[in-house]
Amino acid sequence: MDYTILIGGEAGQGIDTTANLLAKILKRHGFYVFSNSDYMSRIRGGHNFIQVRFSDKPLHSHISKNDIIFALNKETIEIHSKNLTKTGVIICDKDIPLEGIKGKALALPLLETAKELKNQKVFTTVGLGVILKYFSLDFSIGEKAIKEEFNKDIAELNLQALKKGYDLIDTEISLKTSEDKNILINGNQAVALGAIAAGCKFYCGYPMTPSTGILTFMSYHSNEMGIAVEQVEDEIAALNMALGASYAGVRAMTGSSGGGFALMVEALSLAGMIEVPVVVIDVQRPAPATGFPTRTEQADLQFVIHAGHGEFTRMVIALRDVEDAFYQTARAFNIAEKYQIPVLLLSDQHLADSLKTVNSFDFDKITIERYISGEEAITEEEYKRYKITPTGISPRILPGKIPGQVVLVDSDEHDEWGHITESAEIRKAMVDKRLRKFEYLKEEIQEPWFIGKENPKNLIIGWGSTYGAIKEAVENLVDEGLSVGALIFGDIWPLPTQRLLELSKNAKKIIDIEQNATGQLEKLIRQEVLIKATHKILKYDGRPFSSDEIYDKLKEVLV
Repeated sequence: MDYTILIGGEAGQGIDTTANLLAKILKRHGFYVFSNSDYMSRIRGGHNFIQVRFSDKPLHSHISKNDIIFALNKETIEIHSKNLTKTGVIICDKDIPLEGIKGKALALPLLETAKELKNQKVFTTVGLGVILKYFSLDFSIGEKAIKEEFNKDIAELNLQALKKGYDLIDTEISLKTSEDKNILINGNQAVALGAIAAGCKFYCGYPMTPSTGILTFMSYHSNEMGIAVEQVEDEIAALNMALGASYAGVRAMTGSSGGGFALMVEALSLAGMIEVPVVVIDVQRPAPATGFPTRTEQADLQFVIHAGHGEFTRMVIALRDVEDAFYQTARAFNIAEKYQIPVLLLSDQHLADSLKTVNSFDFDKITIERYISGEEAITEEEYKRYKITPTGISPRILPGKIPGQVVLVDSDEHDEWGHITESAEIRKAMVDKRLRKFEYLKEEIQEPWFIGKENPKNLIIGWGSTYGAIKEAVENLVDEGLSVGALIFGDIWPLPTQRLLELSKNAKKIIDIEQNATGQLEKLIRQEVLIKATHKILKYDGRPFSSDEIYDKLKEVLV
C-alpha cells in the first residue's frame, strides 16, 4: 500500500497547515509518512505545493506520481494533473473550471461550505475532511489534531469545517491501520534536537531560508532546555558570538545557508587560529548570490571544505536523513571539542523541510564527552594554551576557573602561551601543530552507508540528502536482479576511502549522483584516490531527486 496526496495552491491559502495536519493524522493511524515541500520565495501568491506520501512500509523519498491532488486553485490542476495516476482523483472546489483536464475529479462545494461557517479561510479544512473520508480515516484522530493545532475558538470552527467535509462524500478506499509507534519530524528539527542532546547551551543565527527552522525550534524550546538563543544582526556576528561562548566553555553552534556561511568565513579562520571548538551548519540552497532562496541544491561542498584563508583542520559531515541529522549533529559537538576545531555540517532545503516518520530517537546513544582540563594542565608556572603536543591538541582550561591562570587567545600568530610572535620558527611549529590534528581526526571518520548488492558491477556514489531517493531506486533495481550498489557519504572531510577502494575494484560502471552541476563529490574522490566516475547523473534545477526519477535515469545507464 502506497499513496501520495498533493496539496497545491497559492502562498497564504493554508497549504502548510493543511499538509502538516494531514501528515500528523496519517502518522497517528500508524502509517509511514514522507512529506516534501515546494514553495516560492513570497508570502502571498505564486504556486506552492506539498506532497504527502504514506504507506504501510518505511518511506525514504517522494515520488513524481500523485493519487490525490487537492487543488486550491486552477493552476495546481494545470501544473500537476499530468502526474496523476490512472486511478487518481482531483479534489477541488466546484467553481474551478475543469475543461480540458484529464482525470477523475471530485468538484465539491468546499468554498460554499466554508462561507456557511462565516469564514472562507476554512475551506482547506473542509477539503481535509474530504480526504479523511475518502481513505476511511478515523474522524476522532483528525479532531484531536485540530484541537492541538488551533486555540479554542479557531479549533471549534475548523472542527465544524472538518465534519462538513467528512460528510460531503462516501469512502472510496478502506485502509488497514496499525499502532502508532513513530515520530514525525523534519531535518531542521532533528538537527536542533541533536544539538540539545549533545549539551549545546548557546545557539545564535540570522534568519536565512532554509536554515531558519533550526533557530526557531531552538528559540521555542530555549527556556525548558536551558539554552541561550540569540538572533544576531548578521552572520558575521553569529560565528564570532558562538566562538566567544565556546571560549567561555559553553557548547555553541550557529547556522545559516550558503550566503550566510560566506559571511562567516573570516571567523571560521579565527576558529582555526584560536583553536576554539564550534559546530556550524550550512543548510544549502541554489546559488550563486541569492539564487533560489527556497529551493534545494548540493553545491556548497567544495566551498565548505576549503572555506577560510590559510590552512587549518576542520571536519565536514553531510546529513543524509532526519535520523542521521540527529545523531551526527550530536557527534559533531564531541569531535569539535576533542580536536578544538570547527565541525561543519551540510544539510539542504530538501532535508530541512521534509517530514518523515522514524523511530523515536534514542537519547541513551548520545554521550557528552567534555574535553576540559583542570589544574593538571598547569605543568609550568604559567598555563600554555597552545602547548605543542604530538597530537596537536593542547590542554584546554576555561577562563576564570583556575586562580592565577589566564587563557590567552589571539588572531595573530602566537607562541605556546598565546603571546603574539613574528618568529619564523614558532610560526612553522604552530602551523604543524594545528595540521597534525588532521591525521588523528582521520581515526574518527565513518565509512559511507552501503545499499544494495554486495560487490556490485554498478557502483553508485552519492552524499547527503540524496540518500533516500537513491536507496529506494537501488532497492527496486536489486529486486529486478540487477547488480547495483550505492555508497552514500556522510563524513566527507577527511574523506573515508576504504569501502570506496574495495568496491571500485569490481565495478564496471561508477555512477555519480549529485544535486549540483559539476559533480563536486566526484571531483573530491578523483583528487584523493584517483577514482573517476564513468557516468554522472546531476540535477541543479532547484528541485530534489525523486526515487522514481533516479530509478529511470539509472535504467538508462545500466541497459
